[in-house]
Amino acid sequence: MVDLANKDEFLIDKKIVVALSGGIDSVVLLHFLSKHYPGKVRAIHINHNLSNYCHQWQSFCKNLCQNANINFKSVDIFIENISNVEEIARKKRYLSLTSELKADEILCTGHHQDDQAETLLLQLFRGSGVAGLSAMPKNKTIHGSQLYRPLLTISRKQITDYAIENHLDWVEDDSNKNINFRRNLLRLEFLPKLSAVFANLTKNIARSAKHQAEALKLMHDLATLDIANHNLIIEDKLQVTPLVELPKRRMVNVIRHYISQHELLSPSDKVLQEIISLIHAKADAKSIVSWHHYQVRRYHNELYFFDKNYTNSTRPCRYYDSLKDLPNFEVRFRQDGQRIKLKGKQHSQSLKKILQEANIPPWERDHLRMYYIDGKLRAMENLGEMVDG
Repeated sequence: MVDLANKDEFLIDKKIVVALSGGIDSVVLLHFLSKHYPGKVRAIHINHNLSNYCHQWQSFCKNLCQNANINFKSVDIFIENISNVEEIARKKRYLSLTSELKADEILCTGHHQDDQAETLLLQLFRGSGVAGLSAMPKNKTIHGSQLYRPLLTISRKQITDYAIENHLDWVEDDSNKNINFRRNLLRLEFLPKLSAVFANLTKNIARSAKHQAEALKLMHDLATLDIANHNLIIEDKLQVTPLVELPKRRMVNVIRHYISQHELLSPSDKVLQEIISLIHAKADAKSIVSWHHYQVRRYHNELYFFDKNYTNSTRPCRYYDSLKDLPNFEVRFRQDGQRIKLKGKQHSQSLKKILQEANIPPWERDHLRMYYIDGKLRAMENLGEMVDG
């Protein structure tokens, strides 16, 4: 989409959910989409409960949608950690938004061309590589849902002009004027001065982000070819033996691609080097590489990447789904010296031995769910059905 006069062809036949903050960008987006796709748009407002005006903004969004006959929902989130508020709020916001989506819906946000330019510059100041400098993709998958940014090629001026022409009202977030936030400092103090010297600054920076995104796509394509040609991933785990045969640059590219596909935060160069060292370590090395709340472990020449905040109790399991509604259902975990009888076996065996033979990593064994009905073991996560021994 290059203007706000015509439909966005990508959204035809889509069911749309607008992330509505009440600010000018999301208000213009809601107006534009509801005008071109009537009856196919609903809105979700995330109340961060950070500002003294948060409930006023929530009421504004609710009234806006009621007056336009648009389905509306508000979701409360709370930020416990006062450090790095921006990042934590962003993560919680997207997690809440995507959890509210239905399977056939697409989430649309009001990010625009100026936001894109700001994002690239912030990533540049952090020393980011191609992935960071590609800034915000127009279309991406997040938490298993589709995120789309219809206004990414539209300037802030075009959005303001549209709002005025259509007599739209919006709220002003007082935090947007706080230059203690780096993005605000960049927007309010640095970019105006740079724009006075460099014509079409934000448009040109956004174009650079597009070029970086194209380069990133080529890197992902190469990683996909290497994974397929060298059988680098089996059952969602990176295989160490063929991985070390690759040139280092392509090995690093595969690791970055794998991390990106699993929606983990990108590691620093230092952490990435630690992962490379883990790959080249002795087969029985018990090293752990950590960054943020993620970990990489090596076991039986396979690399396990996981989020420490994502526990087994939240992981889908078909045995749980089939048994949970039966009478006297309960979940237990393994005990020292426990023996079980696998379905189809005549004798019970040591659970420890069974887990070892199944190549289940040691750090997962104590957390595997065991499903009991009337006190009898019926199934175990990752192992299957069985009878109580």
